[in-house]
Amino acid sequence: MEATSKFSKKMVECSLIDKGTVKPFKTGSRKNGLPVWDKDRCIKCGVCYVYCPDGAVQRLDDGFFDVDDKKCKGCGICHRECWFGVICMAEEE
Repeated sequence: MEATSKFSKKMVECSLIDKGTVKPFKTGSRKNGLPVWDKDRCIKCGVCYVYCPDGAVQRLDDGFFDVDDKKCKGCGICHRECWFGVICMAEEE
C-alpha cells in the first residue's frame, strides 16, 4: 500500500501595526550591567556572539569576544546562553 499525506497549503495571515504607534528603542538604553568574559575559561565557541540580539558581541583579533557597550542593552542573554558559565554581568560604574 502506498502512504498518502494530507498536506495542504494555507495562507499565513498577518497584520501590520499602524505607522507611528511604536515607540522607538535605542539599543544600549536599558542596561542592567555589561557582560564580562573570563578568558581563562572561554573556549571561543561563539555562542554569545550568535545569541546577542543587538550584535553587541564582537570577536577580537585573539579569537576571544568582548562587548560594544554602545550597542549592548544589558539583557544578559549572552550570560544565560554561555555553555560554560564564562560570562558574568558586571554592574556599570
